[in-house]
Amino acid sequence: MAEGVDGEERRKSPLHGIENSIPVAVKELVAGGVAGGFAKTAVAPLERVKILFQTRRAEFRTAGLFGSFQKIAKTEGLMGFYRGNGASVARIVPYAALHYMAYEEYRRWIILAFPNIGRGPVLDLVSGSIAGGTAVIFTYPLDLVRTKLAFQVVETPKLRAQGLSQPGIIYRGIFDCISKIFKQHGVRGLYRGVGPSLYGIFPYSGLKFYFYEEMKSHVPEKHKKDIIVKLACGSVAGLIGQTMTYPLDVIRRQMQVEALSASEHGLTKGTYESFVSIVQNQGWRQLFSGLSINYLKVVPSVAIGFTVYDVMKSWLKVPSREEVAAQVVREETSGQLSSLHSG
Repeated sequence: MAEGVDGEERRKSPLHGIENSIPVAVKELVAGGVAGGFAKTAVAPLERVKILFQTRRAEFRTAGLFGSFQKIAKTEGLMGFYRGNGASVARIVPYAALHYMAYEEYRRWIILAFPNIGRGPVLDLVSGSIAGGTAVIFTYPLDLVRTKLAFQVVETPKLRAQGLSQPGIIYRGIFDCISKIFKQHGVRGLYRGVGPSLYGIFPYSGLKFYFYEEMKSHVPEKHKKDIIVKLACGSVAGLIGQTMTYPLDVIRRQMQVEALSASEHGLTKGTYESFVSIVQNQGWRQLFSGLSINYLKVVPSVAIGFTVYDVMKSWLKVPSREEVAAQVVREETSGQLSSLHSG
């Protein structure tokens, strides 16, 4: 009885009409954006140290994890752990929004085009892979900016207030960085390193969705909405996917900061040339530099991302994938029947 009263009150609420008027795709965009921003900020300090390791910043080559944290805290203060995070969040919010929404849309389109296709994890693998590529293409310049800002190491705000020179500062912020890159290298400069990003995101994104949905499918129905279960499934999915594609992430980072290194005035290298150069000059172990930190980062990041996304979809009253897919098929069938009758 109480449930009926609650349902009646919810129907009378002005928010109920607003919820129903918002398209499902928009709700998925919002849910994905919130999930991405929340997860990225939670692991920003680890992301900063990982980038410094990957790009072989001289001061951090032998510092180790705790030594790197101490060095950043001493030279840059608390905000040093979030250097580049503004660009990171500015990128991850639209990236995650596009990623999750495109995944859901591609999944529905595939089901609509091939009604008899299985609804298993393979569908999630294909949908997730294409969605990842779509999101990268639209948001890559912000990822490049994030890396360049995180690569810079500056002194404390006190020295900056005294007007002392800061040779380590090349870019003063997101817009300054984009402007300078565009003036020097044009649009191609804003997509420096996009090759390995796309090579890596297709398998990583697909595998991440694949393993997440595969593991959830084995969870008893009564536990599928448990936060701990979602966190566990997301953690394992991120761990497996990231391990298999990590070397491409290292290549991408080094290509992104190449213009800030000693090779600034030399010829830029492509993905394969960068791979060969890293192996020959830095050793194959460099392809996995920062991987241990990445484990510390990616496990909570993916787990939090998936969990917040699912919670946001529930809060925004997003119907289940099966319900949306069935509705799309019904609308398509109804449209075809209307055309036949009118003909």
